[in-house]
Parts: sequence; structure tokens; C-alpha cells
Amino acid sequence: MGAATALYSATCAALGQYGNGNAYPINLRAVVGLSGWLPGSRSLRSKVEGSHEAARRAASLPLFLCHGTSDDVVPYSYGEKSAHCLNAAGFRHLTFKSYEGLGHYTVPGEMDEARNWLTARLGLEGSRY
Repeated sequence: MGAATALYSATCAALGQYGNGNAYPINLRAVVGLSGWLPGSRSLRSKVEGSHEAARRAASLPLFLCHGTSDDVVPYSYGEKSAHCLNAAGFRHLTFKSYEGLGHYTVPGEMDEARNWLTARLGLEGSRY
């Protein structure tokens, strides 16, 4: 549920509010989702397109999604559909990485890619991890 929560947070950050209408007070700088799915995907595009501010925030928020092709908990197709939906809703800085044969777990290569992506997006080059 971690990736679903992260992706829900990304959509709330773009929309400026939670699904219940309460203000979303956090300014996200980047979002990572591993082997997950996007809650609320059916209505996301129309919600983002209905607000200039939401569209601006969506277009500026970097997202890094990874999914194994052999995931038996959250099917790979859910990850693909989530990435497609986010892109269609205006999330322009989206990276989707497939890992051939990977199940619902992580491997060092995936963690290295996530770390390198976060390091670049958050300007952490030269810092110690």
C-alpha cells in the first residue's frame, strides 16, 4: 500500500486537497512508487484539467514508478495503467521503469535507480547517502 499512498499523495498535492475536500498542506518535491497502483484514477484527469493550478502543480511534480513484470500481488498492468493515467492527467515528469521477471519485492538495482533519481531531483549530488 506504500506506492498507492505515495501516488494518492501526488494527486492530492496536484489538486491541493484530499479526496474529502480538506486542504492538502504538504509541498511535495518528488514521489517514488514501487510496485503499486493509483487510487482514484478514473476521475483524476478531469479533476486536474478542471483547475489551472492543479494542472501546473501536476506538470511540475516529478514521479518515479517501478514495477516488476512478474508481480503476483499488484499486477504489472496496474503499474502501467497508473503511469498512463498520471501522464494523461498532466504529470509530465514521470519515469516508469519495468523490471523483467521481478515479483512484488525489490532488488539492489531498483534501489540504486530510485536513489540516483531522487539524488538528481532533490539536488543531493555530492552528499553522503
